[in-house]
Amino acid sequence: MFFKKNKLAHQKEWKLKTLNYARDINSFVKKGNELGYDEAGEEPEVPNRKKLIKSLISEIRKLNSEGNFKELRDLWPPAHNPLISIFEKQGQSINEVYFIEEHLFIASVDSKTFEIRDDIAVEIPNIYLFGRSPNRKYFGIANTDGVVIHDGWRGEKKSFCPWPKELQEPSPSKIIPFPCGTRVLMLSSDGIFVLDKNCSTRLDTLSSDLLEYALENPEEETEFYLSMEHGAVSVDGNLIAIGHQDSTHLVFDENLKLIGNIGTTSSYPHYAIFSSDNKTIAFNSCHFYEGDTLSVATELLKDLKTESYSEDKRTPTIEGYSRVYAGTSRKDEFIIGDANGYIRAFSVTGEFRWQQFIGSTVDSIDISPDGKTLLASTCAGFLSIFKLDVEKMAPHQIGTGNHCEIRRWIFWEDEPNPLIW
Repeated sequence: MFFKKNKLAHQKEWKLKTLNYARDINSFVKKGNELGYDEAGEEPEVPNRKKLIKSLISEIRKLNSEGNFKELRDLWPPAHNPLISIFEKQGQSINEVYFIEEHLFIASVDSKTFEIRDDIAVEIPNIYLFGRSPNRKYFGIANTDGVVIHDGWRGEKKSFCPWPKELQEPSPSKIIPFPCGTRVLMLSSDGIFVLDKNCSTRLDTLSSDLLEYALENPEEETEFYLSMEHGAVSVDGNLIAIGHQDSTHLVFDENLKLIGNIGTTSSYPHYAIFSSDNKTIAFNSCHFYEGDTLSVATELLKDLKTESYSEDKRTPTIEGYSRVYAGTSRKDEFIIGDANGYIRAFSVTGEFRWQQFIGSTVDSIDISPDGKTLLASTCAGFLSIFKLDVEKMAPHQIGTGNHCEIRRWIFWEDEPNPLIW
């Protein structure tokens, strides 16, 4: 009896503190955005919920075993901050999430792959890395020899692209099949390549400083590798945007000719994304946990070259806060995930739209084919599902905009199965 009373008291305290904090921080942000943060007063203090965590985890497991997900979310609304100590020990990066269809999506959790439909997550063996073409038609699945491109998820084989011959042990960080289904953009610390069935072409170039150092010190055995390698392919497959820590923002045409060399507005190139209509590319560069995102109209790309840290009306800054790790686009809007656990949306011209806080670095984002559901995964092992453009947020959410988080999957190392929250 004492245990039941204690558990009930913990549940009520968790819900009260979690919902009150979400309400107060949302009010603070609203006031700050409207009046300026000097006039917003003191930022609400994060409530201490440490003593409640054991009861919370116990109830998450129990109600999952019963399939009682609605009661779980009603009684124990999701929060991020109280669980940081658990993330640090058990959190797993969810590197890729992609919709297959309306109620089916796939997730890459460290080196495991899961298919998720409604309340069921099933591990698919022997798939450690996959990618999807920007037109959603083709999926690439990596194996020891290269990338098999399928028409649809695990569908009929379309083509095969072997790994670059110059790489003895390829270790790709990302693969992106082209919309044609016969090429793959491969990102790795060993280089950025376009692969097809016959050959591979390296796109990245070493910085002049590194080359100069190698030439001046021929006696040293110098190893070159890329950091922050990233890339994107346009929806029609005619443009490729890439970059890495020691480059600028680079754009190539379908013949793999460099047609755009855009200077950064922060220290290091970090992310690139095409708008859904192919008319705009957004480039993010970062410094520590912050960054800047500029845009380029694709019609201006031919032989475009700009200098870093210089104002140019052809490359306006459209977002000035985030180090971007993930993104998607719908209509005239970019939706990005940053290093500080925020999902942010802004127009292709830089108009702020909305933001949601989910906590920890956002690893991957995807949007459903109808543009009404958003997936967002984090390095803490959370995968959130949002219904977009509804009447209001759920009461536990910290953010702005009428987008409701309806489910949060948990992938933690010590849990035998994924959990729903």
